[in-house]
Amino acid sequence: MIRRALQVGFSRGLLTRGLRTRSGGPFNDRDGKWAEFKKKLQVFWPGGSWEPFTDTSHLPPEHADVVIVGGGVIGWSVAYWLKRLEARKNALRVLVVEQDPTYSMASTGLSIGGIRQQFSLPQNIQLSLFSIEFLRNINEYLAVPDEPLLDIQFNPSGYLLLASEEKAAVMEHNVKIQRQEGAKVCLLSPKQLKDKFPWINTEGIALASYGLENEGWFDPWCLLQGLRRKALSMGVYHSHGKVVNLVSSVRSMMTSSGEQVDLKRIYEVHEEEPDTKDLEVDHDFFQKKVWPYLAQRIPAFNSLKVRSAWAGFYDYNTFDQNGIVGPHPLVSNMYFATGFSGHGLQHAPGVGRAVAEVLLNGNFNTIDLNPFSFNRFYRGKKVLENNII
Repeated sequence: MIRRALQVGFSRGLLTRGLRTRSGGPFNDRDGKWAEFKKKLQVFWPGGSWEPFTDTSHLPPEHADVVIVGGGVIGWSVAYWLKRLEARKNALRVLVVEQDPTYSMASTGLSIGGIRQQFSLPQNIQLSLFSIEFLRNINEYLAVPDEPLLDIQFNPSGYLLLASEEKAAVMEHNVKIQRQEGAKVCLLSPKQLKDKFPWINTEGIALASYGLENEGWFDPWCLLQGLRRKALSMGVYHSHGKVVNLVSSVRSMMTSSGEQVDLKRIYEVHEEEPDTKDLEVDHDFFQKKVWPYLAQRIPAFNSLKVRSAWAGFYDYNTFDQNGIVGPHPLVSNMYFATGFSGHGLQHAPGVGRAVAEVLLNGNFNTIDLNPFSFNRFYRGKKVLENNII
């Protein structure tokens, strides 16, 4: 197995430390020796300053048992569940590293905040069912003494999905799975659809599915801040920084037959990442590609105008549109929780719990997410989610 360590680049000034006396006053350097030592220190530690006796509790720990890269809703969910499920209080030192403390470019804050059970895979349905229970009882999980209660602003309006004749059989199959897992979903014929929603043009629709309960919208920022606040109150550390490298020391690998093979070189090839700084809304695309379909299906849209809009990111897995959860197959101390392709926010409570279970116990205890392991990539076994919106 390969073990790796993270190199984290923290922002300038993060390692600024100081000392104060117990009375809170400054350290009294009467003979000037401390000032002389500081000058020598600057030679070896440029850019840092270290004063005696200042509280350093806000700084990252010198070591951590678990380092979580990314302080979005998934990262803070993992941190929360690690502290909730740890064998004894303060057994784990958990550090969350986030490069943008404003979250201005983060997927979590820019999400529309939808949650649904209408998926095609049992694992995704189970994650949604747990998440809605978590959201409906959020203060039982995330309340902090002497802090205001959370208002997740859940709006249980349901999801309405439409299918043509060609896709009707797939919809029926998906709804059967959803019901087996405990989701409350109904099928509607074109007439039933028109009776329930008279403002819909049912032309070309053969079947519809509608979530009767536990589907709708909620405040994603509230969930993020609630998880973060609770995790911090439980002793989780957080830092503003960016992972800059993975460090490993490997001289040989063991084959399945037990033969040891020396590794002379390891080649790393990095594909250039697209520029993600531009979050401008493509109004032209919406007007020409999306709006005509909306107006055709719901004629009332002809009299409406867009008043405001924003753009965000999907952490998209092009392989099979599902998350990657669990341990790395080669790096023994590296775990994934990424690539959820648009349903990461709504599944964050369950995914965080699942990752914490694997880290603490070595397996999934509540929802089996083994189908979402990284292994499926090199095996070429797709776990396709058909209901991607």
